[in-house]
Amino acid sequence: MNRELIVRSSPEAVDFALLKDGKLTELHKEEESNNFTVGDILIAKVRKPVTGLNAAFVNVGYEKDAFLHYHDLGPQLSTMLKFVKKLSMGKLKDFTLKDFPFDKEIDKDGSINDVIKANQSLLVQIVKEPISTKGPRISSELSLAGRYLVMVPFSDRVSVSQKIESKEEKERLKRLVKSIKPKGFGVIIRTVAEGKKVAELDRDLQNLLTKWTVMCKKLYKAPHPSKVLVELNRASSILRDVFNDSFTGIYVDDETLYTEVKDYVQEIAPEKESIVKLYDSNVPIFEKFGIDRQIKTSFGRTASMSKGAYLIIEHTEALHVVDVNSGNRSNKAKNQEDTALEVNLLAASEIARQLRLRDMGGIIVVDFIDMSKPDHRRKLFDHLRDEMKDDRAKHKILPPSKFGLIQITRQRVRPEMNIKTSEENPNAPGQEVEAPIVLIEKINSDLEKLLKGPASDTGITLNIHPFIAAYITKGFPSIRSKWFLEHKKWVKIQPRDAYTYLEYRFKNKDGKTIY
Repeated sequence: MNRELIVRSSPEAVDFALLKDGKLTELHKEEESNNFTVGDILIAKVRKPVTGLNAAFVNVGYEKDAFLHYHDLGPQLSTMLKFVKKLSMGKLKDFTLKDFPFDKEIDKDGSINDVIKANQSLLVQIVKEPISTKGPRISSELSLAGRYLVMVPFSDRVSVSQKIESKEEKERLKRLVKSIKPKGFGVIIRTVAEGKKVAELDRDLQNLLTKWTVMCKKLYKAPHPSKVLVELNRASSILRDVFNDSFTGIYVDDETLYTEVKDYVQEIAPEKESIVKLYDSNVPIFEKFGIDRQIKTSFGRTASMSKGAYLIIEHTEALHVVDVNSGNRSNKAKNQEDTALEVNLLAASEIARQLRLRDMGGIIVVDFIDMSKPDHRRKLFDHLRDEMKDDRAKHKILPPSKFGLIQITRQRVRPEMNIKTSEENPNAPGQEVEAPIVLIEKINSDLEKLLKGPASDTGITLNIHPFIAAYITKGFPSIRSKWFLEHKKWVKIQPRDAYTYLEYRFKNKDGKTIY
């Protein structure tokens, strides 16, 4: 399996595309104007506690106050408030917590009014970026994420990722981390720490302690609100979370970003430094790697799959709905039940990709094609779970209901990636049509069906607008040549001046429309 990270830079934003065997699986955008990134830590002031919500609204410098629920305060809130107060006044020079006295933990079922007051200073961390009409969601239970470890101040707990299955490995990692962990800091051991030596874990922990020290120094006389610890840029945070030995290439089209990424890879995996390459060509980087084409064909209301099947994705305020359609694909399977299973398994793989690609969160309801056999429903459920194993967002999948519906909940911490793929209709200004590049995908799909049917024996002619006809027949190898090499049948192209840009018809040798 090959994984590649493609980074495209522009004055307004930086785009990151994650490819798995050449297929686009994740797309991220880091905008210059975004001051509220998940993981950032700010010093802020409580605006007002609200008893009815058991929460407080906090001024973090956004147009709407951030929301801080009682359960997100952290058990050692009173210790943290005392620590912040001493730092702000310059009364604390030792930023480690080994000699700092811990207070009693707050009551887990207590009231917000008992623990924080209006105008109080506190450290908060962004856990959910502003989405739609809501301000950021924040927590005062801080965590600093590294490559192998996550450090949690004001805690002594050591825990291990549930994705590490070996009990012996869990115990080994716990034992190592307890031997190097500074007092007053808890540690969460990440999945990528599996098999790592104590020296690598200690280096990661020391880097996090350095970050903590730098942050604490900023707190003296810091204005409220202000950012005191910035999360890694999106390129580095993606690499921190997903980088592994299967990465074969990281391509960056900006020299400054290239240096940043190369330095970070050199730090976390020196042996892989050579895969970071500066892209320098007249062909735009996203076009060179086929990403622009994949974006156009993946972000519309309809998402195509192989063999004519497709998904319809609808978004509402409350949830996302996905409908699975088999299309009028040729049926090689023995019966309807086998066909339904085959299409559903294809759809499950594409749905897992779409959720990551669009960063869809909240409730997702999928209407798969009905299957009567319980073992087929179980096979589908297991396949969907396997396909979503790579998804870093927290998610839960429920087994198929009696109606064939599968419900998924997926954590949403950023606004959904929404790219407009429709374009203005050249034949009717003011109206929109789907992107012309999608047309070739549709023609390919329709042609594949026709060439497997009886019509192919008598010859097929494609009637199409002259511009599209030229696109299909010109160049070497042309699209038509590729059709011939793949299907061993020649398709005649007939330009039609009367057709609109996106109109096409397949006809037989007698001139009758067959599709």
